[in-house]
Amino acid sequence: MPTNVTLPYNGLSLDRAGARRADDRWLDGLRADARVLAFWRDRCLVAGDVPAEVAAADRDLVFLGLDGDVGVFAIDLSDLSDVDALRLARADAAADIRTLFRSLDRERSATLAYARGMLHWARNQRFCGACGTATGVTNAGHVRKCPGCGKLWFPRIEPAVIMLVEAPDRRRCLLARHRGAAEGAYSTLAGFVEIGESLEDAVRRELVEEAGVRVTHVRYQASQAWPFPSGMMIGFRAVAVSDRFTVDEYELIEARWFTRAEVRALGDRRPDSIEAHLVETWLSEG
Repeated sequence: MPTNVTLPYNGLSLDRAGARRADDRWLDGLRADARVLAFWRDRCLVAGDVPAEVAAADRDLVFLGLDGDVGVFAIDLSDLSDVDALRLARADAAADIRTLFRSLDRERSATLAYARGMLHWARNQRFCGACGTATGVTNAGHVRKCPGCGKLWFPRIEPAVIMLVEAPDRRRCLLARHRGAAEGAYSTLAGFVEIGESLEDAVRRELVEEAGVRVTHVRYQASQAWPFPSGMMIGFRAVAVSDRFTVDEYELIEARWFTRAEVRALGDRRPDSIEAHLVETWLSEG
């Protein structure tokens, strides 16, 4: 049965203060002593191995939430050169958040992932998708408004399902090597949810399309915030109707049924991914 788990990038304790995002006077009051996390082209600016924090600059800031009484914001310096961005943030480097995961506590990792996703959305929503007019920032960076047609643009997430498929005997699971993956790099299957289908329907469709596997007993396991750049991963367990499968040779190069011993022999998985939770949970049942 699904368990209550707190996966990496989940469980953010910041008070998002959604009801106060439109209060510009209140937000201005927070800026004086705010924590402002700096990013450059989706990468976190760091001093040593610590995320850099800058003084509130004369730039658009995205309000993330309250840490106690302290406002936490994010700033995007992507319009600057890498040298100028590092200098402004007094940082040494621009780092991928996932490479920082092991050195950060859960709260800091979740905050940085949230910031990254919001800034990525803002940078890619600078123009109205309906009429092409440059959009303006409102609601502390959580809404962009088109002055041309009046349309409001909100951050969107892209739900994807990820699933561990058991063989009918429940003693093996299906792992596949995706195109572009290294030799011997096997993982669970996943795919985006399409318009007009439920999460469970997406699980069944993706498995048929990519591996020719039909399944039953599709059960929800857990979900994970995945702002890389705007995902939500929803984990499932399913049981194959038969051992037969046929990879599509487009998304997947090969697939195999693995025993628990064989999965353990593959080695550790990225610890910040829901895939690790799905696989480790299955292994613990053997």
